[in-house]
Amino acid sequence: MPKPLSLNFDPIERADELWARRWGAVPSMAAITSVMRAHQILLAQVDAVVKPYKLTFARYEALVLLTFSKAGELPLSKIGQRLMVHPTSVTNTVDRLEAAGLVTRRPNPLDGRGILAAITPKGRDVVEAATRDLMAMDFGLTGYDAEGCKELFEMLRPLRIAAGDFEDAELAVDPEANAGAV
Repeated sequence: MPKPLSLNFDPIERADELWARRWGAVPSMAAITSVMRAHQILLAQVDAVVKPYKLTFARYEALVLLTFSKAGELPLSKIGQRLMVHPTSVTNTVDRLEAAGLVTRRPNPLDGRGILAAITPKGRDVVEAATRDLMAMDFGLTGYDAEGCKELFEMLRPLRIAAGDFEDAELAVDPEANAGAV
């Protein structure tokens, strides 16, 4: 868990004030700094929960993804695509999961060069236990109720769409009707 800063002021708000005095008001600076600090806090919290299972949150996400698949296995390329990470990161993640006995690899019969990662029974047990623990601590978002979590998700969605993570379904249905939509 991250060590509390225990300051008697909000350092990001202070930086925002100082920034405004020097360069003018730029609300996006305070927003990005808040998002980055939130990322640090949340990652430290969830990593602390999955650490007893010898996982990181990235490895946990890979196991969850495999449990979502029909056969419990996916091509490494599909894992990278769904987790939105570089192929090297997928290889490293699967290497570590395999070393821990949580996944196995085998050649993809549909792709001569491809590799499938498959979750093992031990991997299923670990992901179930880690999921219970993460849900018990609300994935680190205990300061938000269900509605607040939904709002946070919706606030970050346009950023992910703009980055090209996925196509906005509303715009895809009738692009001309939504020409001015974000």
